[in-house]
Amino acid sequence: MNAITAPSAPPRGFKRVLRRLDLTLFTVCAILVVDQLAASASIGTSAIFWWIFTLLLFFIPYGFMTAELASAYPEQGGIYAWVRRAFGRRWGARASWLYWVNVALWIPAVYLLFSGMLAQLLGIELGLWPQILIAIALTWATVYVNIVALEIGKWIPNIGALLKAVIMLTIGLAGIWHAMRYGVANDFSGTALLPKLSDGLGFLPVIVYSFLGFELMSGAAEEMKNPARDIPRTIVLSGALITAFYLFGTIGILIALPVDQISLVEGLVDTLEKLFGDSAMGRAVVLVLGFAALYTFFANLVTWTMGANRSIAEAAYRDDMPATLGKLHAEHRTPVSAAWITGVVATVVIIVYGSVAATAEDLFWQLFKFSSIIFLLPYLMMFPAFLRLRRVEPDHPRPYVVPGGRGGAITITGLCMLFVIQAIVLFFWVPGEPFLTIDTLTLVIGTALVLLIGEALIPRRKEIAE
Repeated sequence: MNAITAPSAPPRGFKRVLRRLDLTLFTVCAILVVDQLAASASIGTSAIFWWIFTLLLFFIPYGFMTAELASAYPEQGGIYAWVRRAFGRRWGARASWLYWVNVALWIPAVYLLFSGMLAQLLGIELGLWPQILIAIALTWATVYVNIVALEIGKWIPNIGALLKAVIMLTIGLAGIWHAMRYGVANDFSGTALLPKLSDGLGFLPVIVYSFLGFELMSGAAEEMKNPARDIPRTIVLSGALITAFYLFGTIGILIALPVDQISLVEGLVDTLEKLFGDSAMGRAVVLVLGFAALYTFFANLVTWTMGANRSIAEAAYRDDMPATLGKLHAEHRTPVSAAWITGVVATVVIIVYGSVAATAEDLFWQLFKFSSIIFLLPYLMMFPAFLRLRRVEPDHPRPYVVPGGRGGAITITGLCMLFVIQAIVLFFWVPGEPFLTIDTLTLVIGTALVLLIGEALIPRRKEIAE
């Protein structure tokens, strides 16, 4: 297959409004996911080992790889543009489709968590369907922010990143203070910190998932002031901040709550209540931080839809996906049709899954696993694209180059591929648990349908070199 080596598509009036600080805050908001803290803490104190293990063998290599791709090929569409350039139109289209549709599938899970946490903060009971209605309303608020001008919309993730940092730091510091007064809720001895596969396999892919998103900002590469210079520096700074905050927040939860009391939907509020008590002042702090966390859920979805909508809109603009997905707002130059269709898909998914789920927690975890599997698949195209572009375009300017030569490039690509593949397998099935279950069958059928729909949407034509 011939590599696509044409330059980026002609300019379409994009305004270059994203500076390095915007990119750093955008990336922190995208990757630092407050709502996944409870899931990772559910592994137990050995989660600390897995965070560090995944950091060294996956997060850092993945950051290196993305820095080279993004600085060498600062094209609108990000991951779509890189895969297309390396493997051709059809593979680029597949990457854009999976990257985009996973966000639409993920929206219901996050906003279900939002409504459950809102009810907990307010001390009220909300049935499954009221929670679903809240999720639908938030979905369309996300669509609206995606349509407004980027110089306005960018402040949603910017503020979200700052609030995430405050929440993580507060949980970590309060956990230390709680331990000094009351002791710790879990065993932090050397033996307890060692990995326990029997306890953690179900949640280990969550850690890989929680470290992904460096490439998201490149969906708006032509809306950046200086992508070639700013992206590598952004990845280094944001990566260090994200790692510190994840570790600090996870330790804070594990200090305050026994592992068997950590709920996927209510774990964050439980932790805050445990840390700050039930006094008037403590309750006020819980409410402030709780509502800040709710805002970060919204900001996170805004961030991911901004990047994913731009990727598929770029694919549509280059005739690699249906033209309907490529329409831009006449004034703001934002991907208006992709945003609207995202809202429709997310609304349908939340209603369909709501019709079959027994509880909010069941619905959250099943939606999360389904969207995560779809989310991970494009990386199985992006990582080999990095190697192929190294081989077929050795003289292409690369402001940043992954150290270690060809051997280093092959090593980090192999490591990243292995981490993503094991995460996909563990989302489908955890060794030691029943293999053929309704949940597993639902995931298999859902994933197959998403892949088939994507194939049907890709325009049929011969692959040619440009």
